[in-house]
Order: sequence, then structure tokens, then C-alpha cells
Amino acid sequence: MLKDLRLEWRQRTALGGLLLYVAGTVYVCYLSFSLRGGAPPAPAWNALFWVILLFAALGAAGRGLAQESAGLRLYYYTVARPEAVILAKIIYNALLLLALALPGLLLYTLLLGNPVQDWPLYAASVGLGAISLASSLTLVAGIAARAGQAGGGTLLAVLGLPVLVPVLLLLVKVSKNALDGLPWEASQSSVITLVALNFIVAAVSYLLFPFLWRS
Repeated sequence: MLKDLRLEWRQRTALGGLLLYVAGTVYVCYLSFSLRGGAPPAPAWNALFWVILLFAALGAAGRGLAQESAGLRLYYYTVARPEAVILAKIIYNALLLLALALPGLLLYTLLLGNPVQDWPLYAASVGLGAISLASSLTLVAGIAARAGQAGGGTLLAVLGLPVLVPVLLLLVKVSKNALDGLPWEASQSSVITLVALNFIVAAVSYLLFPFLWRS
């Protein structure tokens, strides 16, 4: 994980490109709704934000494992346990998505208004969403990387989107409750389910990645 963070700091163009994608998409949404003379309704505001974050997550998750050469993977194979590698990748992708989501949310509220009534709950849903997207996509990115550079990106989208559907449904529900200002009890079961899904996905990745590592 520290290697990935140092590499990201040295090659800041990749992170800058992802931030530019988020900022550009937010600005296009702003232009689209400003032509209609107002901010989007709260449900559309919420859905658009998660769509932007979803595609940013697909772009971010596909970079780590897919860009590593065969020689670097062989080096990892000799010096590190596969369980440590996959957990480090999950943590790194979660931090990367948080670095994209929080500035993106700030810009989004500045340009498209702020209909959120419960900011602590909405911020918690964004943080939990970044962790959920990272944990769900990291193992899928490892599988896609085995397909090679030619088909890895397409395979990541094909395999990743069905996996993310239940996660996104829960995230949209929790964040919609935050928009409406509903009490915490209305979102408690969904938040617990999301946390449980994160642990399950991390455990499955911990158990299955060694087999993918040796293939």
C-alpha cells in the first residue's frame, strides 16, 4: 500500500486525471441543469452523484492491479503473502476513492446546490460508499487484470457492475434518508448491512485472492 501511495505521489497525473474527470462531469451536470433554470430535484441530485462516483471508482480500481507488469507481480509473489497484497490494495483503493469523493462532493454542492438535511449521515454514506466500492471492485480488478491489457477494462465493467448493484441500492437508500432528514433509525439496518457486506467481501477476497495469485 505504501508503495502505491508513493507511486501515486510521484505520478500525480493519474490522480489529477481522475479528479479532472470528476470535476468535468460535475460541471457538465451543472451546465445541463442551469440551462433548465434551476437545480435538480433531490432524488436526481442524489442519483447523479452516485453515478459520477461509480464511474470514478471503476476508473480508479482498474489502475492498480491492471498496470502492474508481470515482473512486478513475480516480485510481489516472492516477498509478500497474497493476503497482505489484496488487503493493502483494498485499503489503497478506499483511500483513493475518498480522495476523489470528498472534493467531488464539495464541488457538487457548490455548483448544484445543497439539498442535504442530515450532513453527518450523508458524509458517512459517502465514506462508507468509497470503502464499499473499493472492496467490491479490487478483487474484480484482479480477475480482470488476468485477462491482459486488451480486455481488462471491459471485463472489469462487465463483472463489476452486477456486483455493485446491491451496494448501490443500499447507498442510495441511506443517502436519500439523509437528504430527507429522516432519523438515524430509518437508516440503521441499511448501514449495518453495508458494513457486513464490506466484511464479507474483504473476507472472500482474503480467501480467494491466493488462488488467483498462483494462477
